[in-house]
Amino acid sequence: MLTEATAQERLAIIADARTVALVGVSGNELRSSNFVARYLSRTNLTLYPVNPNYDEVLGMKCYPSLSDLPVVPDVVDIFRRPSEIPTVVDEAIAIGAKVVWFQLGLRHDEAAQDAVDAGLQVVQDRCLKIEHARFAGGLHLAGFNTGVITSKRRRAL
Repeated sequence: MLTEATAQERLAIIADARTVALVGVSGNELRSSNFVARYLSRTNLTLYPVNPNYDEVLGMKCYPSLSDLPVVPDVVDIFRRPSEIPTVVDEAIAIGAKVVWFQLGLRHDEAAQDAVDAGLQVVQDRCLKIEHARFAGGLHLAGFNTGVITSKRRRAL
């Protein structure tokens, strides 16, 4: 049976990851995938944009497919339509990735189960940027930046 990745499991995935393939990342700065890539490029992660429609995204070489990458990524972060997720998961399994991460709003239980059956960890319907920022202390649990860095309790108004 497929279970959701717990907060501790998501934290461990992010802490252990060194390389991330961003499948379906867009060169359009108004797209969420571009925003996520921009944020992640400022972390210690090495990013590999994957999109056959671009030669580069955010100054990084873009690869046409996961099988064209020079390394096996720790995390395959998916920004594709739900109907295309099974193909990406099959390719992630074939190259030996450790984790498939379905971005916010994306779920595909059958493909997720295939990944789990192949020994991969799966995160569905979560934003890698939001989770990274939350665990790095940059976001409130509700998912937004509070702008407050303190250990003192806030006074009631």
